[in-house]
Amino acid sequence: MKAQVKLGRIAGISIGLHYSWFIIALLIALSLAQHFRDVTPQWSSTVVWATAVVTSMLFFAALLLHELAHSLLAKARGLRVRAITLFALGGVSQIESEASDAKSEFWIAIAGPITSAVIGLVILGTARLAGWAPGAEPAIPVIAVLVWLGYINIMLAAFNMIPGYPLDGGRVLRAVIWWIIGDADRSTRLSAQAGQAVAFMLILLGLFRFFVGANFGGLWLAFIGWFLLDAARASYVQVELIAGLRGRRVADIMDRDCSTVEGHLSLQDFVDEYLLRSGRRCFVVVQNDRVTGLITPHEVKSVDREVWSQTSVQSVMRPFGQLRTVAPDTPAIQALELMSREDINQLPVISDGRLEGVFSRSHVLRFLRTHAELHSS
Repeated sequence: MKAQVKLGRIAGISIGLHYSWFIIALLIALSLAQHFRDVTPQWSSTVVWATAVVTSMLFFAALLLHELAHSLLAKARGLRVRAITLFALGGVSQIESEASDAKSEFWIAIAGPITSAVIGLVILGTARLAGWAPGAEPAIPVIAVLVWLGYINIMLAAFNMIPGYPLDGGRVLRAVIWWIIGDADRSTRLSAQAGQAVAFMLILLGLFRFFVGANFGGLWLAFIGWFLLDAARASYVQVELIAGLRGRRVADIMDRDCSTVEGHLSLQDFVDEYLLRSGRRCFVVVQNDRVTGLITPHEVKSVDREVWSQTSVQSVMRPFGQLRTVAPDTPAIQALELMSREDINQLPVISDGRLEGVFSRSHVLRFLRTHAELHSS
């Protein structure tokens, strides 16, 4: 999941917001504002909205601490963490590789819920020392912020401990199964299936509550179930992908028959004669029988259509010297991780300074499709 709003870096980890996060921030603020209006009618509109907005902003900080707990522990365990993105239903730490053992997976997974639970309990304890009585509605805005922030963090910890992959609880379940059976792939499949089962129950419960009068609350529960179902399915697909590529090298999958195009060709001719007719998305650019770069639809789209006929392929291609490359014996999974990290769709395969082929996402999908068909027959 990519962040649309970049906020900076913490401990070398890029922090960002997905646009959907603003939806949940707005919903939290609206819900709290309505609650405060109902239970404390003596508060002015300014106080009501200020209290609601401050609570939702502090929840952002607490959610960030939740994800940082995952990420920092992952880094301490030797894993690379690229970014943290906060979105509608929480956050995701983009850890570039899987934990090497069940123990690491367990502690990385449970670090977030523990952090949220501790934050929630400390904040509620602070509110208690400030005079709040458990079960009572706080009458002072500052205490109201503390109480609701404490409640939200404890609910966040509880929600994330639902035993459905890829939630934290599902990852804890995966770690336990992994420790018992010693098979990381199978443990992921089982925990993803558990996640799908939990998601279906949440969807059914949410729809039932909606039809018996819970209204928005029921639909919200069904939406959470739908999100978890989609995430669990994606995780299942990912583990199947990794299993299919394990032991495979770039040379086993790459396209050796690289299509070439002359650098002096105009973009208009390139699109009409090569891109549209061949169906290929990546072409090697040659000039005087020498490889000079790569061109894909991405580079073409960066140029206004009106000037395609006056623009050469060579002027917009990605120069060969600036491209990330891999060797033929590079593990396929490692090459995919590199493409994900650099946000690119293809990698030139170089051996002894010569272009051997191109490794791309489309070739990986084609290989996996063929592999699945052969194993299902």
